[in-house]
Amino acid sequence: MAKNNNKKKGTSNHLWKLEPDEHDYPAAYDYLTLLITEKQATTVVNRLRKAPISHRKAKDLLRASELHLLSPDSEHVAKDMKKVEMGALLSPVLLVRGGLDSTQPLIVADGYHRVCASHHLDENLDIPCRIADIPAS
Repeated sequence: MAKNNNKKKGTSNHLWKLEPDEHDYPAAYDYLTLLITEKQATTVVNRLRKAPISHRKAKDLLRASELHLLSPDSEHVAKDMKKVEMGALLSPVLLVRGGLDSTQPLIVADGYHRVCASHHLDENLDIPCRIADIPAS
């Protein structure tokens, strides 16, 4: 059973905004429409907007999504790491749970580079996320 780690020790509040940036939702929609129908993507984005913030570790997000850790000198990862260095806060990531029977159990709909940047800073820091389930076809 998954826990909601909102008050968990080690939360990296000094790196993250409390809410995702508004432009993250259309970006998530655009990405999701490559994987699911526009109707499903609309439903997922609406669910993401309403989902509570939970916290997960970068290393777990990469494992569950089966994404590779990008290099710290990757353009967007480096940009996000520089933001943190300059004191700017990162936007929470938007995730879609596909389920264990899915070929992609977790989709990082928006925030892959932020996950990688956070992992390079400290793989055990908690990342704020909004998580929604994929709707049935």
